[in-house]
This record gives sequence, C-alpha cells and structure tokens, in this order.
Amino acid sequence: MSEAATGAVGTPDDATRAPLAGARGGAVRGAGRAGGASAWAAWWPLIALTTLAAVLRLATLGSQSLWYDEAFTAVHVLRGGLGATLRNVAHSENTPPLWYALEWGVWRALGGGAVALRLLSALAGIATVPVAWAIGGELAGRRAAIVTAALVASCPLLVWYSQEARAYGLFVLTASLALLCFLRALRSPTGGRLAAFALAASLALLSHYFAVFLLIPMILWLIWSHGARASLAGAVPVIVGAALIPLILAQGGHGTQWIGEWAFTSRLEAIPQYYLTGYTGSALGHGVELLVALVVFAGVAYGLWRALTPREERGALIALAVAGGGVAIPIALAVLGADYLAPRNLVAAMVPVSALLAIVIAARRTGRAGMALAGLLVVAFLALTIDVSLSPRLQRGDWAGLAKLLRSSRSPSARAIVTVELGTSPLEYYLPPLRVLARGSSVRVREVDETGYAPLRKSAGAAPAPGFHLSEHSDVHGLIVYRFTSSVPVTISEQALREHTITLVPHPEVLVPSMSGKTA
Repeated sequence: MSEAATGAVGTPDDATRAPLAGARGGAVRGAGRAGGASAWAAWWPLIALTTLAAVLRLATLGSQSLWYDEAFTAVHVLRGGLGATLRNVAHSENTPPLWYALEWGVWRALGGGAVALRLLSALAGIATVPVAWAIGGELAGRRAAIVTAALVASCPLLVWYSQEARAYGLFVLTASLALLCFLRALRSPTGGRLAAFALAASLALLSHYFAVFLLIPMILWLIWSHGARASLAGAVPVIVGAALIPLILAQGGHGTQWIGEWAFTSRLEAIPQYYLTGYTGSALGHGVELLVALVVFAGVAYGLWRALTPREERGALIALAVAGGGVAIPIALAVLGADYLAPRNLVAAMVPVSALLAIVIAARRTGRAGMALAGLLVVAFLALTIDVSLSPRLQRGDWAGLAKLLRSSRSPSARAIVTVELGTSPLEYYLPPLRVLARGSSVRVREVDETGYAPLRKSAGAAPAPGFHLSEHSDVHGLIVYRFTSSVPVTISEQALREHTITLVPHPEVLVPSMSGKTA
C-alpha cells in the first residue's frame, strides 16, 4: 500500500534517525572514534536541551511561594494515608487520581516541603523534552525534532506548570507520550506499538480529563488509517474513560465556579497569550506579547512561502489535528453550554502546537533563515522564563513572605486573619495551626489582620470594631496587610469580619488559631 493509503507518517530522515534508532551513511562507516563522533553529533542537541529544561525547572523550584491550589493539595488532599488521599480527591478535587497517588508517595518519601511537593511536576516537565524531540522527529525529521524540543524546554507556560504542585505537568508528559505512541503506531501499526498507545492514552486520561480532547483525533486517525486493527487500541482508553465517570459524577465540577465568573472572550484571548508570554505574561503588557507573536508570524509566513515538503505537510496536518482537537473541542463545548474552558486545562495541547510551529518555521526549504527565526523564538521564550524567575510581580503571590510578616504578631493565639478566598490554604500551610471560622459564629480577639491585594475598598484602613487601631500597614510584593490591635479582647462576629475585608475581591474568609475561643 502507498504511504497515503496506510496513513504512515513517513520514515524519519537519516539525520533524525541517528538519535532515535541509529543512523546510516556517515554514522555507519566505521567504529571507534568516528562512530563516537557521529553519535555525539546526533545526540548533543537533545542532551543540551534536556539539561536546559532541568536547569530552568529545578534551579528555582522552591523560590516561589505555594499558591492556593498547591497549598490546598498539601493541607487538605495529601493528609492521611493513600486511601484518605484518594477519598479527598473524590470529594474536593476535579481531576483524575493518578497524579495525587504518585504525589502522595513522593511527598511522603521526601519529607514534605515546597520542593518535594513540586518535584514530581518538575521531573515530568524535564522528561517531556526528549518526548517532544521524538515527536518532532516522527513528524518531520531532525530540524523539527530540535526546534520542538527547544520550544518545549523554554516555553514559559510549560516551565510554569513544571513548577506547580498540581497535575498539569504530568498531564503534559502523558499526553505527549500518547502523541508519540500514536505517531509510531500510525507509521507501523504493530501489536506492541498499538498497545503502547493504548497504555499511554489511558495514563493521559488518568492524569487529566481534558486529555480526551487530544485523544479523539488520534483514535479516529488510527482507525481511519488502519481499520479494525487499531480499533482495540482505541477502545482501551474509551473503557478507561468510562470507568472514570463515577468519579467525575462524585466530584461534580467541584471548584470550577471561577471559570464561569471569567468572561468567555477573555479566556479565549488568554489561550494564545499564555503560550506566547506565560501564565503571568499579561503583566508585561500587550507590547511584549505582540513582539513574540510577530516572530511566530514571520517564521510561519516564511515557512509557508518557501513551501513544505510532502512529509512536512503531512506532519503539520497531524500536529494541527491533534492540537485543534485539544483546543477547539473544549471551545465548542463551552459555546454549547458545557463550559469548563480554563486556558490552563489546554496546556498539554501546547506540545503539538510547538511541533506544528517547529515544522513550519524550521521547514527544510527555509534553510538557515528558518532555523534563525526558530532560534529567535526560543530566545524570546528563555528571556520571558528567566524574567519570571527574577521578577516578583510575575510570580505567584508571596504568601510565604506574608506569613513571615504575620508571625510577628503580639497576640498569635487571640487574633483573626481576614483574607481573600485564595489566601486561606496558603496561610494554613505557612501559619499552622489555623482553621476557617464557621459562618454565623463569633471570636474573641485582640488583633485583626486584614490581608489581600488590589483593588482595595475605600474603607481599607478603618478599624474593624470599636477599640481597635491601625498598628501596621505593609505590602509584600503586592499582598497587602493591615494590622489592627486592641488593648483588651473584643468579641467580633464572623460576618462583621468578612464584611470588613480590605479588598474588593469577593468571597473573603476568616482564619483563626485552631484553639482560639469562640461564641455561638
């Protein structure tokens, strides 16, 4: 059968095959020193890019504070044994259980702490780079392999989620493995390769529910190309997905209310913005985003003008189909009313997006100019990633710094902390033991610490109750603290404290020491 009839991606070119499966030509002319030089020439870019990925992810792994979801994982999900953790996943999370099961073991083995909490995600992010290299090689050859791996290694969005104690890093890795296994099964549908795809696809589904949107075009393409032979491989992840339905129903969309509160058009705008400048890139302004976009547009336009080879055209079409499924299907469902479209849930689609850009920008006929444009994009990504490491305004909120400030309290056992909803878990993590004050109750305190971030209410700075006066006002990298103290204990209701929050952000919460006194 012809390549078009079988749906094969195409045999990797000689230069790509060297690091993936051995090389012919110069790589097999002899042994000894010549063979070693050839192997080094084939492998050194991948080694360098994987090392770069490790440095970017590990060097600053613990430098940023845990933010709400990470701290919630540590304080409320991973507590107790593995069984308790899995029960917590069913009742307080909205993600499949694989990452939590692995994270429970890693965190317990390493003794806790922010670095231990994030290490699994970092290792997954590093491992994604050689997988991305292999994806690029399968799709279009060595040039695409190098550029795909370079983009994945340096992309500020992928680095961000490689440093977050949540399931996204594992989601990116398992979805990328599924894509690689799909490409190899598409080229040569042996039983082993189809089984590998079924396994990788199942792991992706067990990592994140949004993996289904990436898998749909893969499964359909496999069945279209290879018929019944591929149907069993496609059926396995379908069965795994069906087995997850009871868990999905038990979770009930927990913690997704914020999605509907974020304007749909703003979420659509955030999807390309996240990829171009990172999760917090909006703080840099649209000018930086436009500059990076111009590099992408110039590279894509030049690649299309020079024209892709038939193999590159096919590889680009496959990458576009997979990325399109991962992005377009959730958008379509949101339009139809099933709105779970959060840009971060699309993070795994950024690997096939990177492969697509690599194929077009670094197409064989673009020569050195194409590689130069691809290199310029990688440099832009690196600059943005490093900027996040150096600039607190681009980092997660400094709840650790704020907690350090709050430790200086003169009345730590007789105080209330009023904070935004997303501040409760970080403060519980950094200032144990705290608990959320029950609605309708009251507490007797000598200190009230009001914390949050802009925009502030006009009443910020006013005393929360008679007898209190403002004793301190501080700003910790954008997190603001107003500290009020009283010479004698005062009973204040939970409702009065919540209504006196300093910030305009809705859903404030009140934290008190676990052993503090309270009245009904």
